[in-house]
Amino acid sequence: MFLSKLVLDPAHPQARRDLANPYEMHRTLSRVYAESPDSPPARFLWRLENNGERVPEDGATVLLQSATPGRWQHLQELPGYVRALHPDKAVPVEQLLQAGRSHVFRLSCNPTVTRDGKRYGLLREEEQLAWLARQGRQHGFTPLNVRIGRSERVSHRQGRTGQRITLQVVQFDGLLRVEEPAQLGQALVNGIGHAKALGLGMLSIAPAHG
Repeated sequence: MFLSKLVLDPAHPQARRDLANPYEMHRTLSRVYAESPDSPPARFLWRLENNGERVPEDGATVLLQSATPGRWQHLQELPGYVRALHPDKAVPVEQLLQAGRSHVFRLSCNPTVTRDGKRYGLLREEEQLAWLARQGRQHGFTPLNVRIGRSERVSHRQGRTGQRITLQVVQFDGLLRVEEPAQLGQALVNGIGHAKALGLGMLSIAPAHG
């Protein structure tokens, strides 16, 4: 697995457009993971680090996780779009994920439940935490000491159709304990929950010290 970090210049016209619309951001980033303009991108996950409503003057941070390295020349062809680029840090997942080991984690996601064939966002904190616990059982980890740092309804216009979509976006921070390393490794690559193209579902982990 590879980790990458971008710092975008909010004064750049395309960066400003992408920061305002996750569909546009996903389309721009997809070029990095596609072999050609006509081919679909390899699997990747991304997240805009949330710093409140205003973008910091020193730039907007985007984190990415992917199974393959990126082709960063596509962004470099947009002069001024990226202020800083830290690409393709290799992560030894098998060494990192040992059963019983604890990690600090962050997950920005769209917790939902399906009723009568329709998907509904979960609004109450206890429902959101229960959803995370279910995801942990499914993906090989146990969440510990979880804090909800963000919970809000977010609306975006969907692609070129202009159809508006509204999602409940929740950010979980805390500790997790590895139970099934193989399952958790798949979750790191494939993401958790829905709306991954909108920058949701990326599980970030780092070793917990002390």
